[in-house]
Amino acid sequence: MAASMERLASALGKRASPEAWAGLSLVLIGCFLPAQGHAGDWGSLNDDVLLPYPPPHHGPQHRLRYARDCHALLQGNATHESWPADNSRLFPLPTTHGFVSYLPPEGQNKRPVYGHYTVVRDPLRTFSVLEPGRQGGCRSLARVTVEATARRGRCLVAQNGGYFDMQTGACLGNVVSDGRLVQTSGGVQNAQFGIRKDGTLVFGYLSEEEVLAKENPFVQLVSGVVWLLRNGEVYVNQSLTVECNETQESGSFDLFINTLSARTAVGHDAQGRLILMHVDGQTGSRGLNLWEMAAFLKTLGAVNAINLDGGGSATLVLNGTLANYPSDHCVSDPMWRCPRQVSTVVCVHEPACQPPDCGGHGQCVLGECRCHGAFRKGPACSVLDCGPANCSLHGLCTEAGCLCDAGWLGSNCSEACVSGFYGDGCARKCLCRNGGECDPVHGSCSCPAGYQGALCEEACLTGRYGANCQQTCQCPNQCPCDPKTGSCNVSYHWATLGTLARAEKCWLAAEHKEGPVCTRSPWIYVASILALLLVPSLVGNAWLLFRHSGQPRAQGNYAYLPLEDVNGGTNHDCPPGLWETEDAAEGACRPSRTETVEL
Repeated sequence: MAASMERLASALGKRASPEAWAGLSLVLIGCFLPAQGHAGDWGSLNDDVLLPYPPPHHGPQHRLRYARDCHALLQGNATHESWPADNSRLFPLPTTHGFVSYLPPEGQNKRPVYGHYTVVRDPLRTFSVLEPGRQGGCRSLARVTVEATARRGRCLVAQNGGYFDMQTGACLGNVVSDGRLVQTSGGVQNAQFGIRKDGTLVFGYLSEEEVLAKENPFVQLVSGVVWLLRNGEVYVNQSLTVECNETQESGSFDLFINTLSARTAVGHDAQGRLILMHVDGQTGSRGLNLWEMAAFLKTLGAVNAINLDGGGSATLVLNGTLANYPSDHCVSDPMWRCPRQVSTVVCVHEPACQPPDCGGHGQCVLGECRCHGAFRKGPACSVLDCGPANCSLHGLCTEAGCLCDAGWLGSNCSEACVSGFYGDGCARKCLCRNGGECDPVHGSCSCPAGYQGALCEEACLTGRYGANCQQTCQCPNQCPCDPKTGSCNVSYHWATLGTLARAEKCWLAAEHKEGPVCTRSPWIYVASILALLLVPSLVGNAWLLFRHSGQPRAQGNYAYLPLEDVNGGTNHDCPPGLWETEDAAEGACRPSRTETVEL
């Protein structure tokens, strides 16, 4: 692109008119339209092709046993290396550095090399292998620019990933994206990079059984070509032996390794941080060969690293914007350079939340759900927690707080209704009488001993006692008891005695048995007093009767003295014979009320 710009500037001349420079500005703006995702006529010609194997094949025909047998004795039988990933939460999570270097550093043959490398913290949470465009892109043979995939995946940093078929667009090699197995290579032995569920970084060669393992499975996996660094040492020569097809050991694969071109790679440092490497170039003229790429990564502190797709596929996108110089020419005007539509993408993003939308109850910020409202809790905002023991088990926790059951109050539903009130919000007044207790939920009355009824308005019937009059008296001879305590030694009010007609046996028992039977004691006292009063009366009457019975009866007249005479009136005599006739006596004796009676 730089050479094209130089030719354009030369054509315009040093004294070009302002209108010409304005036209140049419009052309420059149009050139960068693809960086914003408008491919259209600005698609690439796919002319900077760098293939490790001639089409339509990809990868050697060897199996894992061949790769294991070709390793030096120093490596033993191990065909891959594992390393614990960094899990720090320091910010920023990815850090990208641009560079311009000279290779070799000294001498007349030194040449400028420019590109970027990115250091990524906590890769288990911040790194993903993405299918082209969206989920299912490999199955649909899609090819999409890195920018488009990066925007959909909200990538902070994105590079092209694994290889693909230039004719069909098919993804090549193993692909696992965010824990989902997209496809396997069928055991083809090319260099692999993956992250297991426990955060272990894996570099090297894998059998199909290892790719499909259910115990500690891969959550991210992508295939490259050539293991660049193994345990801090350049491993290109050993990879050449393992990954080269037997039919072309000195053919295209050797050229693929040794030619200058744009390159991308992924590795890790001693702290378990990922290193994403991108070098601009043009196949055959600019960039790095894989020996130089391995050496450069080693100077950056990389321990293990593999090579990813390069040439015209090499693309770097930062925050959704193209950040490198593509090497493919544009379809609309070969004077310009345009990014290629590729297959898988390696993406660095903010830590993901599970679920990504926090269940609709929060916002994912740097891998942590910030829950909406004061009562949503938990890593996924899936728990409603309104307070101590969740509403004290006396209510329902809602988005707005505790919805208390009937009979309970307070922010945590921990306060019972005060005495005399019940119901929702303790807003209803109790109607219980005679000291009955009101149920705080339904308002039903619990009557005290001696009372019954819906409102405790009725006293216990004779023979019943206790709370709500539920107990039966156990007194001998069917005698009543105290309505509160059930005691048989009890006195009744006189008005109550009229209701005890059924207790006839109780009264009879009181005459023949000793001991307290019903209300026996008060009756004994009353009877004793009456008996004491009756004895003198009987004695006096008997004496009078005895005295009169021993004397003869006297006969004669007796005199009648009217009240007037007693009170001091006149005294008149009436003849004795006049009293024999009532009418005659009445007329003759009016002046005098004295009469003589013969006894």
